[in-house]
Amino acid sequence: MEYENQRCTKGIWDQTVPGIIFSPNGSSNYSSIFENMVSQYPRGEKGLEDFNKLVNEIKSKGKNKTYDCIIGVSGGTDSSYLMYIAKTVYNLNPLAVTFDNGWSSDIAVKNIKKVTSALNIDLETYVVDYEEMKDILKSYMKASLPWIDFPTDHAIKSILYRLANREKIKYILIGHDFRSEGTQPNEWTYGDAKQLKYIQKKFGKKKLKSFPNISFIEHIYLAYFKKIKMVYPFFFLNYKKSDAHKFLIDKFNWEYYGGHHHENTFTKYAIAYWMTKKHNIDKRLITLSAQIMSGEIARVDALDQISKPPYDLHKIEQEKKYIIKKLDLSNEEYEEIWNRPNKSFKDYPSYFQRIVRIAKIIKPLINFIMPQLPSFFFQLEARKEVSE
Repeated sequence: MEYENQRCTKGIWDQTVPGIIFSPNGSSNYSSIFENMVSQYPRGEKGLEDFNKLVNEIKSKGKNKTYDCIIGVSGGTDSSYLMYIAKTVYNLNPLAVTFDNGWSSDIAVKNIKKVTSALNIDLETYVVDYEEMKDILKSYMKASLPWIDFPTDHAIKSILYRLANREKIKYILIGHDFRSEGTQPNEWTYGDAKQLKYIQKKFGKKKLKSFPNISFIEHIYLAYFKKIKMVYPFFFLNYKKSDAHKFLIDKFNWEYYGGHHHENTFTKYAIAYWMTKKHNIDKRLITLSAQIMSGEIARVDALDQISKPPYDLHKIEQEKKYIIKKLDLSNEEYEEIWNRPNKSFKDYPSYFQRIVRIAKIIKPLINFIMPQLPSFFFQLEARKEVSE
């Protein structure tokens, strides 16, 4: 039976979300993904117990080292608050790492300095050659993919793993919270090293020398053979972003930057304008649905938010002009790129199908040897991409 713009009754996921399946009672497989994640990562007493075990492991593996963990920081709420609890609540000794791609807002840069200075946390900043960064961002725009800021995501992951290896650190702490951010469909955000290399060769003009591009093999080597783990503390802890906002402002004179991932100007443009206006993708469907199911927001309020544009109508033209100028594009070049046919990550070479095949093979083994299924599997299973 077909429904016009059917929405999940537990959140606000609708038919624009790829791979969505509705049950007879109106709930969706995306609400099941969320519920399965909550089941695997309980908070409360069990969450604290599980996270304390991880903290003890981090301290044990980091004994007599300068740092026992790395925290990727952006100047945003999650990573700023994560630095605070890591250092003051759990007595860890983190190295803060940030990636300067030339697009961080002044507020974000100041926030990082305020928190690291106050907590006496060492900060390492990786600065990429901006001409390279500019070129690869334009390449992703020319490729007409939805998630044009994938190069930034990939560079951050590459830097975190390589610095962890350099410092002989086994744990990377990530300030991501699925309860407030949700799980993005692969079609909206997927990318990998093979895709990046292909797109830059096809559409780019520069060779990438300073841009860090961790390969699939290097990732496997560092994650599974060198046993460098990414840990998500907010999966376990009773974390609420709105409370963290207030705390950071009071404690560090921290400043809010206006919206989810708006601490980076290009990321803000990619999410709020490029994805919504060019690709008809509204990522707020995912984040607001997660927040409904977490009890952070009422469904009626989420529906009210989603009915409004994700960007300020009065500011967007000025922000577009800034993006065009900073990318060294003419208005004509920008319009030509904008009007190109939309593409999917499936239109370009990537490791995705290989990863899915591997996932099908190793799932029984992972279930047997690991107490918690990696979060990557939840979407594949819910969308029937990995068989039981």
